[in-house]
Amino acid sequence: MSARLEVMKQHLTPYRVVDTPYRQEMIATCKAITRPGKGILAADESVGSCDKRFNPIGLENNAENRRRYRDLMLGADGLEQYISGVIFHEETLFQKSDNGVPFPEHLRKIGVIPGIKTDKGMVASGSGAPGEQCTQGLDDYEKRCAKYYAAGARFCKWRNTYKIQNGTVSDYLIHANAETLAKYAQLSQRVGLAPIVEPEVMIDGDHDLATCQAITEKVQAAVVSALHRHGVIFEAMMLKPNMVVYGADSGTVGVPVEVARATVTTLSRTLPAAVPGVTFLSGGLSEGQASAYLNAMNQISDISRPWALTFSYARALQSSALKAWKGKDENKKVARQVFLHRAKMNSKANLGVYDANEDTKGSQESLYVKGHTY
Repeated sequence: MSARLEVMKQHLTPYRVVDTPYRQEMIATCKAITRPGKGILAADESVGSCDKRFNPIGLENNAENRRRYRDLMLGADGLEQYISGVIFHEETLFQKSDNGVPFPEHLRKIGVIPGIKTDKGMVASGSGAPGEQCTQGLDDYEKRCAKYYAAGARFCKWRNTYKIQNGTVSDYLIHANAETLAKYAQLSQRVGLAPIVEPEVMIDGDHDLATCQAITEKVQAAVVSALHRHGVIFEAMMLKPNMVVYGADSGTVGVPVEVARATVTTLSRTLPAAVPGVTFLSGGLSEGQASAYLNAMNQISDISRPWALTFSYARALQSSALKAWKGKDENKKVARQVFLHRAKMNSKANLGVYDANEDTKGSQESLYVKGHTY
């Protein structure tokens, strides 16, 4: 009877978690990344995304200039005061700093954890609503991740997107993306990479705040259910969701307190307390908005928020620094100061002590790009 009971238990999700020798290491990684005052630099833009970044400053998009761009941020003196982890693109993981040190090694020396984007971009979903997309990259996934782990990566990120159209997202997409994100997280934990699960309800559209909240809640609930079914270790993962905001074409910009309350309420209804941290994406918000909204969340006292609430920003950390740099070495010092200022503002937002009066005027400039891809 006892043997039969053990067999039956293997079919029950609460008993069937991912079997991995890396469990404690991944839990420690998540705790280190989400410690107070720290957040993630998402330096994982694809070659195509770098094209969009470099064109406005007249910089050629080649491997060397992409390396220089990464080194601009990663070489900033004092980075580790505010940044606990960096998400790399695969190319960057194997590149070196200006000093000839591999980027992952450089980060480890200053106490910052290297990570890697493991998805391979978007493809048509094949069903659901017109224009909806799924994410590819699970073929040979564990083999790729073993290479990333050997290169020094200790966490990873995978992004799926949901575009609100006519006030909704198809059930097909919600289900398909949830299963993909859960499978990604399961495989990642098997090979030692603590997964960041990124279900992004995009800012594109003219929807109101209530619609964004309803869709985000439905998406997150489906993702968490799939994570349960796949036996993902919640203590060894992080969530990277969108903030609940008005659509970019709605004509309305949310004030920090309403965005914060809608976002935290949604998480409190969907995300297990076992998850150590939520590392928000900025998703086209201005630098100042991304800081102000995060700050307001960390000031909430009447809604349950057992997880660390912090940042995992790309554009909202790097845009002003890129403009200051202009691709020229003589501007590097100033550009790094601009980057560190932005990192400091978000560190303060994580602690709930951000003050917009300490920020720059340019921080309110919109970073929205319609149909943005990485």
